[in-house]
Amino acid sequence: MNWHHLDIERIYSLLGTSQEGLSGQLVEQRLDECGPNELEEKKKKPAWVLLLNQFKDFMIIVLMAAAVISGIVGDSADTIIIMVIVVLNAVVGFIQEYRAEKAMEALRKMATPQTTVMRNGHAQTIPSSELVPGDVVVLDAGNTVPADLRLFESKALRVVEASLTGESVPVDKTTEAITEQDLPIGDRFNMAYKGTQVTNGRGKGIVVATGMNTEIGQIARMLQEKETITPLQKRMADFGKKLSYLILGICVVLFGVGLLRGEEPLGMLLIAISLAVAAIPEALPALITVALSRGAKRLVKKNVLIRKLHAVETLGSVTYICSDKTGTLTLNKMTVVEVKPDGNAPQLDQELSALEIAMILNNDVRRQRDGNFTGDPTEIAVVDHIYKQHSVDAYNRVQQQFPRVAELPFDSDRKCMTTIHRLDNRYIAFSKGAVETIVAVLATSDHGEAIHQDAEQMASNGIRVLGYGFRVLDHLEEPFRYEDIEKDLLFAGLVGMIDPPRKEIPAAIKECRTAGIHPVMITGDHKETAAAIAREIGIIRTDELVVTGTELARMDREQFDQQVERIAVYARVSPEQKLNIVKALQRKNHFVAMTGDGVNDAPSLKKSNIGIAMGITGTDVSKEASHMILLDDNFATIIKAVREGRRIYDNIRKFVKYIMTCNSAEIWTIFMAPLLGLPIPLLPIHILWINLVTDGLPGLALSAEKAEKNIMRRPPRRTDESLFSEGIGVHIVWVGILMAGVTLATQAWALQRDNTHWQTMVFTVLSLAQLAHVLAIRSEHEFIYRKGFFSNPLLLGSVFFTFLLQLAVIYLPFANKIFKTQPLTMAELAICIGVSVLVFHAVEFEKMVKKFMLERRSGQSRR
Repeated sequence: MNWHHLDIERIYSLLGTSQEGLSGQLVEQRLDECGPNELEEKKKKPAWVLLLNQFKDFMIIVLMAAAVISGIVGDSADTIIIMVIVVLNAVVGFIQEYRAEKAMEALRKMATPQTTVMRNGHAQTIPSSELVPGDVVVLDAGNTVPADLRLFESKALRVVEASLTGESVPVDKTTEAITEQDLPIGDRFNMAYKGTQVTNGRGKGIVVATGMNTEIGQIARMLQEKETITPLQKRMADFGKKLSYLILGICVVLFGVGLLRGEEPLGMLLIAISLAVAAIPEALPALITVALSRGAKRLVKKNVLIRKLHAVETLGSVTYICSDKTGTLTLNKMTVVEVKPDGNAPQLDQELSALEIAMILNNDVRRQRDGNFTGDPTEIAVVDHIYKQHSVDAYNRVQQQFPRVAELPFDSDRKCMTTIHRLDNRYIAFSKGAVETIVAVLATSDHGEAIHQDAEQMASNGIRVLGYGFRVLDHLEEPFRYEDIEKDLLFAGLVGMIDPPRKEIPAAIKECRTAGIHPVMITGDHKETAAAIAREIGIIRTDELVVTGTELARMDREQFDQQVERIAVYARVSPEQKLNIVKALQRKNHFVAMTGDGVNDAPSLKKSNIGIAMGITGTDVSKEASHMILLDDNFATIIKAVREGRRIYDNIRKFVKYIMTCNSAEIWTIFMAPLLGLPIPLLPIHILWINLVTDGLPGLALSAEKAEKNIMRRPPRRTDESLFSEGIGVHIVWVGILMAGVTLATQAWALQRDNTHWQTMVFTVLSLAQLAHVLAIRSEHEFIYRKGFFSNPLLLGSVFFTFLLQLAVIYLPFANKIFKTQPLTMAELAICIGVSVLVFHAVEFEKMVKKFMLERRSGQSRR
């Protein structure tokens, strides 16, 4: 129900209450009907269920089946290694899912433990969980509002609603009914909402909603929506399923061909298992986890804290960044940008204008020992301006010259604050407030229209405008009323202030657009202020729209979906609308990053593809619902993180390319050998060594590869893009066949010469060919001779170390027993190295062909 539309008497009637509060009997009855004033939690999955869910992946099931069969036929080494990998993968997944359950717990902690209510005509303190609709709550400065209230008494009551609206400026509360329709929460001035903070004054309100029916309860309900899976999770799930089916198909074909040739069933089963072990990239889940972890570690140095590991890669696929304005795009510090003193005002001081005297005297700012100011952000901006333009001494001199003797505090009805000071044997009153309020009480209205025009001109640029006036009093009658003081004022001038954008933001927005990412501003500010800032920093382009929450409420889903890609700024939107913005963009197949700091942002942070909470101003709820936290609350830091995310995804693609090419080579080698009449070239222990060591160590080092030069000049990855796009699938097949070809050629050559070391040579060629391959695929486009072998020392070191390990497997006696290898002669080792190097040059030649084809296509398109 729209309680803010109703007058107090109507609410008393609907809820059966009065200023005296409810009776004890009615309280018990309503507590039974409505339940306690608490947020409900969705039933949690037990920890053991979360852990078991990690084993449901099809690829994991195939791996476990292979491990069990290996164990049955007596190959315990394979079983142990595969099961260790499976368990480690499950533990990592379990930790991530378990941490995702924390957002609701943080929201529940925001509950107020004790509340003062009126019951049976008497004030009493009760647990806030016992509040019911119709209760009358007493509010004082420092209180957290315990439920949603319709206010009926307000004495200079001001409430910070940042947790719901995202705006940190306190809101002045009124009691009159509001007739306007479709008002956002921030404009319902006669309401106080659960979880917000009273900063000034006192008041009373009737409880109109408790528990999950409150605005914060609606947010809690939205938080229980299912979380969006990341692009990498989608791609890996698709990859795992297709790979598993392919492996099973190849194994069945190989087993069938063997039986038709009259081979022993058990022997063929062992070969089929060897093929399955060769095909499944056991090291891939671990490599991806390590790559993401390394990326997360690098991002911490750039003021980004990753909470959910897959968010690191998701950054590289983002197409929309929906950013809060205050503190992220701006400094979150009101700053005076324009001071317009009235030229006709009398001079009160030789050095300072009447307007500057008013700015010094009409505020309640206090300076702490550490030099920081406390008080209203607007007043702090005014005092800070005086300090910078003049000096601390000038400020203190005026304060001493005009000592304060009385004040009329600001209230939302007058929209004005007045302080009264001694002036020799008389008094002087300085008033500040809304421009229309000051103009209305001036001694003359001659310049009223000109003042309004000046104020409107400033407001059109997103500037918040304050008017100042003053009058000299011969005497001060007590008790004094504001009607007697705030009249016949002389105009002192106008002061304009704004929360300015960060200096680095325009460049970050430009880089954002170059990278194919659309920046969108979402703010609790009014439309004009939001649009002015957005234009200044480059978010709005000529064909883009600025939409308010009220206008958004009038659109149906179809209309919104048609417009959503044209909207650059959203002003005065509700938490539910923020969530709908994310959903609408996702329906258009966009990957959405959403920033936020308040409780109101939590549902959209959780639903977005990557939720980004603020580290400085963010609430615990927003941080728990997010995927990553900006430690400096700066939009420009997001762009740095996007660059890192793209680099990480590129490197993940590189080691998917590397590992799957290696596995492809193993599959072709094992599959083709029997068809060519050759003995099975590799033992299961050889395959596991290649998959875990030869693949694993260089694969890990690929995660340290530097970003490609064009990384922020290309569009984001398409949401439906496969891991094998842009020729990676073709590369895996043809290079796999090439590596298998040189391996089988080496085997055939050695067998023809009755070389008893043939299996060790096959094992060595395949291992070293993979090391040659990893050196070549460090860049998709650049030739390694030009890029430089030493640009990634970690990779070069890992290749050299793996080469030494391979030599140890060949030449150490105890390793010969484990791996069934034999020492090679220097000539045999040289042959193995020489054959392997062919793979490196073949991949470099592939880049040359690609570059030629690309230049040819671009030349044809220009014609």
